[in-house]
Amino acid sequence: MRTDRRRSVLSEINVTPFVDVMLVLLVIFMVTAPLLQQGIDVDLPAAKGKALPSEEIISIVIRKDYSIYMNETPVTLPELRKKLTAVSRLNPDIFLKADRDVPYGFVVNIMGEIKETGIEKIGMVTEPKINLK
Repeated sequence: MRTDRRRSVLSEINVTPFVDVMLVLLVIFMVTAPLLQQGIDVDLPAAKGKALPSEEIISIVIRKDYSIYMNETPVTLPELRKKLTAVSRLNPDIFLKADRDVPYGFVVNIMGEIKETGIEKIGMVTEPKINLK
């Protein structure tokens, strides 16, 4: 005995579990993204300008207490000079972040030290200026 019953194939895809998983992932990423911002706490001055490229950069940070950091590692002025002399052959771009409370003369002194190592390009990093009009 042969029965000719046609079974219909269910061709609908239930997307509800997919949406649930995506919403959970979205919440997880929204919560963890601000935590990934690490660095040295510096109160940067505000100025107009474009955003920095996201490539690997060498950053020099001068904190309010005159401590100097190179890529989040504390260094003394002689150590900074030695490290920058070693990388100056690669002709890197250096980005300088200085706290707004650090005197201008100290920042210029550090810029002079960077220039003496043979590095020609120094970028000053600031916070974006907000217009409240």
